[in-house]
Amino acid sequence: MSAEGCPITDPGALLDPLRELAREAGRRILEVYATDFGVEHKADDSPLTAADMAAHHTILDGLARLTPQVPVLSEESAQQPFAERAAWPCYWLVDPLDGTREFVKRNGEFTVNIALIAGHESVLGVVHAPVGGASYWAARGHGAWRQSPGGRPERLHTRPRPAGRITIAGSRSHRSPSLERLLERIGDYELIGMGSSLKFCLVAEGRADLYPRLGPTSEWDTAAAHCIVDEAGGRITDLALRPLRYNTKESLLNPCFLAVGDPGHDWARYLPPEGDSRGQST
Repeated sequence: MSAEGCPITDPGALLDPLRELAREAGRRILEVYATDFGVEHKADDSPLTAADMAAHHTILDGLARLTPQVPVLSEESAQQPFAERAAWPCYWLVDPLDGTREFVKRNGEFTVNIALIAGHESVLGVVHAPVGGASYWAARGHGAWRQSPGGRPERLHTRPRPAGRITIAGSRSHRSPSLERLLERIGDYELIGMGSSLKFCLVAEGRADLYPRLGPTSEWDTAAAHCIVDEAGGRITDLALRPLRYNTKESLLNPCFLAVGDPGHDWARYLPPEGDSRGQST
């Protein structure tokens, strides 16, 4: 279940407090969302708001109380060098506000993402959508689940690739020629535009068959939803159909990837020629 030396032997036992922590971070985000907030920009020109930092501090404080012996890597933290990270048997990988561009646009399509990485794999993930209040979660061997406010938890399952039209989850804020070429190769499709890690959740709950990302993302963008997709029956792989792995190199950038609901289907047949989809944003 967890890597040798990791003090967390049963990630599933932490799901309840982590879900509440994600909801608490979501409440901090909504407090800022209701104001006339300002927007700064980081060195890579990505937006940063007070909501990102409020959620970041809420999650870090909560994880410090819950598992003080486990390190945390957050998008909004100073990044530790790989020489230090490589020695971690497990760690929390956090995106306090995934979809800041959607937050700034006020379209509601942003999430709180908390993942546990052990043995270079995502073994627990919580995704919470502050607007609407839906939560998604999974832990290795415990299945994938979704709950809406006031509702009961529902088990998630991906669906087999349909015989006809394929439903594709795509980014609300990023499109590229590479994605257009992939869509042309698929032919009969429906495209659902969605922000943040909610695209993965569409695959996990059987509402979409494929989420292709043919451009750069960071490991905190995928980690929480990765476990949810896996436990629902899907897979997230690079373009050579190898599972994404975490904390294996100095860079925290992911390769291009596919999140698929039906791992038995030959998704590689739709990919553009090798090299055609590198380094482009979708």
